[in-house]
Amino acid sequence: MSQIRLMKPYVSFNEVEAEFRDVFDTGIFTRGRYVEELRADIVRYTGSKHAFLATSATTALWVCLKLLEIGPGDEVVVSDFSFPATANVVEDLGARPLFADVSSQTYNMRPDALRSLLTEKTKAVIFVDALGNPAGLHEIKDICREHGIPLIEDAACSIGSSEFGRPCGSVADLTCFSFHPRKLISSGEGGAITTDRDDWAEWLSVKLAHGARPTENGLDFVDYGYNFRLTELQAIMASKQLAKIDEIVDSRNAIREVYRAQLEPIGFVAQHAGNSVRHNVQSLVFSVPPTCNRDALVAGLRSEGVESTIGTYAMSATTYYANKYGTRNDIAASLMTSTITLPCYDNVDVERVAAAIRHITKHSG
Repeated sequence: MSQIRLMKPYVSFNEVEAEFRDVFDTGIFTRGRYVEELRADIVRYTGSKHAFLATSATTALWVCLKLLEIGPGDEVVVSDFSFPATANVVEDLGARPLFADVSSQTYNMRPDALRSLLTEKTKAVIFVDALGNPAGLHEIKDICREHGIPLIEDAACSIGSSEFGRPCGSVADLTCFSFHPRKLISSGEGGAITTDRDDWAEWLSVKLAHGARPTENGLDFVDYGYNFRLTELQAIMASKQLAKIDEIVDSRNAIREVYRAQLEPIGFVAQHAGNSVRHNVQSLVFSVPPTCNRDALVAGLRSEGVESTIGTYAMSATTYYANKYGTRNDIAASLMTSTITLPCYDNVDVERVAAAIRHITKHSG
């Protein structure tokens, strides 16, 4: 019996072959036309004024914190239900991540949790679109504006999503995307930053070019900077997928509804987005029934040839952060042990996955 993978890429070699050959023929593997085309494509799709590319969403987040001059003595409020990279970038710069608990339905930062953590030391808020879902983003933005605090959207999972018709990438002060293989746009690795602020765009254009500005005779190194570039080959892959992202999102939402019809009658509850959100379903995640052991279900599915995994992490409950800060967020901690991510892509055998889940839960309940 063939294995059902958790994710498959939405790009094939045939789609990129001609452009790849062009890159090899010209010998321009970096800082070429395809990188600039991807930046322009991201601006057009998201409605943002500026887009910059990076090696990952992690480096994108780190650069945004550097832009905001986050450092020792500062605090940054972060959504607790996320991959630890969200907090790691704060920790790396010597600031303290404050973990805001999340909604049990949307898995996103709760406004009351954010308000309870704001202090005079708060220098930024990182709102995570949990598993691609931006529900509540505008409400968090309003709170940040009220307090004069910059909002960074960790949109690693949410290219193609929107709230109130505003695409992710055009709402927060700074937005960071990922092009990791688990994402709907994959270039192997990679990321992007969007912003509407011209002064921040100028800073990013210099810092992401080793601190240089172009001149008639070459480069003028006006500052120190970094090399977090995306290659031409990666940019080609990402552009091909961005061109069909709406089609991808429609397909994943249709698959989600098939799963819901199969699993909700036996007690599984899908992540909630709401009518104001277009969710890209980057990860198809359910809360398991109270009688179901999530880890046993993941193991059981593996034995049936079905790849699955946890929803994501309560960062405050991971060993490092629990030992250092001792924060306990009940909802995020519960979601870390009770959510499961299921295979979702074109032609996935939902019937086989659902049948395996019914079999496992029936015999383990």
